[in-house]
Amino acid sequence: MSDFIEQVKKRRTFAIISHPDAGKTTLTEKFLLYGGAIQEAGMVKGKRQSKHAVSDWMEIEKQRGISVTSSVLQFNYDGFCINILDTPGHQDFSEDTYRTLMAADSAVMVIDGSKGVEDQTRKLFKVCAMRHIPIFTFINKMDREAKDPYELMEEIERELGVETCAVNWPIGCGKEFKGVYERNNKEVIRFIPVQGGKKEVDVEICDAHNEHLKDELGDVLYHQLQDDIELLDGAGAEFDLQRVQKGELSPVCFGSALTNFGVEPFLRHFLDMTTSPLPRQSDKGEIDPLSEDFSAFVFKIQANMNKAHRDRMAFMRICSGKFTKGMEVFHYQGNKKIKLNQSKQIMAESREEVEEAYSGDIIGVFDPGIFSIGDTLCTPKNKFAYDGIPTFAPEHFALIRNTDTMKRKQFVKGVEQIAQEGAIQIFTELGGGMEEIIVGVVGVLQFEVLAYRLKNEYNVDIVNTPLPYQFVRWIKNDSIDLKTLNLSSDTKKVQDLKGQYLLLFSNEWGVRWATDKNPDLVLAEFSKN
Repeated sequence: MSDFIEQVKKRRTFAIISHPDAGKTTLTEKFLLYGGAIQEAGMVKGKRQSKHAVSDWMEIEKQRGISVTSSVLQFNYDGFCINILDTPGHQDFSEDTYRTLMAADSAVMVIDGSKGVEDQTRKLFKVCAMRHIPIFTFINKMDREAKDPYELMEEIERELGVETCAVNWPIGCGKEFKGVYERNNKEVIRFIPVQGGKKEVDVEICDAHNEHLKDELGDVLYHQLQDDIELLDGAGAEFDLQRVQKGELSPVCFGSALTNFGVEPFLRHFLDMTTSPLPRQSDKGEIDPLSEDFSAFVFKIQANMNKAHRDRMAFMRICSGKFTKGMEVFHYQGNKKIKLNQSKQIMAESREEVEEAYSGDIIGVFDPGIFSIGDTLCTPKNKFAYDGIPTFAPEHFALIRNTDTMKRKQFVKGVEQIAQEGAIQIFTELGGGMEEIIVGVVGVLQFEVLAYRLKNEYNVDIVNTPLPYQFVRWIKNDSIDLKTLNLSSDTKKVQDLKGQYLLLFSNEWGVRWATDKNPDLVLAEFSKN
């Protein structure tokens, strides 16, 4: 096997998704601890703490204790090179999560054992289901009072429409949590709390039928475990790796990320069941990740990751071939050759120069303003474009204007750069300037992030006036004369950042009016980058 193929085969790239507060960031940090990428986990709770999660780099994230941008982290473990895409859990940032899932080959879904499947988990799962990507479930916080594990499994199946298969099984919960039973080797990993206020716990591995275990668990939990083992072996869903890899069956593990219990077994199971990088679709068919011709697509752009340098990074998923620093590639959308000189791997605020990377890896390259989300990079001799990443219709709109006319330049630059990241969408009235801009977002918290970033990164204060629009539609037929359209009085004609024409509607009635009265008009709910 060539060194190139060996390097690609050991790559694993996954996104980690959850409802807010299910423990996703904590689980991510424990993975990094096992890989030696960090020496000590940051505390993710509370504004007063001096430590913060290593995957949260933006100041507003540290203040709020939530993730509002996707982070990219890489570590090595047990012969594998693992790329983690840590996504925001809050529903107001679901579009960023969607784009990140486009760069992943599988997903880890974290569920709070006491709350079960929550609203945001449903939305994120639908995105995974659309792409048929494998989902691995970690039911967290078993050291707190939790729902019955059978109930949790049924809830996942009922709410998310995917079958489940227990890889391990919890013994008790809350103060009575004693550990997990590993079904493949019939061993129990005991949960042993440590005295002195330490959060991490000790573990002990023993045979599930050992009499010594009966003394440790007590009669009730021991006999409950024996009954559970019999029931799982007799009536539980059979493990089928092919169905897992098609996204039809989700393997489930239980544990406690905060106490670091069950995390390493889950990581090992995950690595046993996942595949090396998967092929991607392009306008020339499927692209093989083992092809030695380099190709990648941009799935995320982030400005001002380092305020001192006012830089802008384009994050790309390498889909085939090998990246080497300084290599010449063809930028398909820009229709020109470029050199990739400044390339980084990011660990929150710290970054390292990347000399080389392979299919499945995620790298950040310096963007002088030429990249957009969905752009393809490939070798000059083999030009093609990967399938675009959809831009979804925003659901909330506001008119924003700069309070200081002397700072017009900073205002326009800031709004445009943040829009190019995909966090917001900006629209201008036909023939209008950039003094007042209509901003559309998927979630209202994005307005707060926009105001915060304009103030802190561009020194611009804005006034935000909510608008009544609820729907946006892209006009797909370029030849139509916008002046001749028969529209309701509250419908607004606008342009987006790319010069595409759109209509903003206050209600569904306005959408129906536009389509009924203009039979030649073709409208779309999203635009492909």
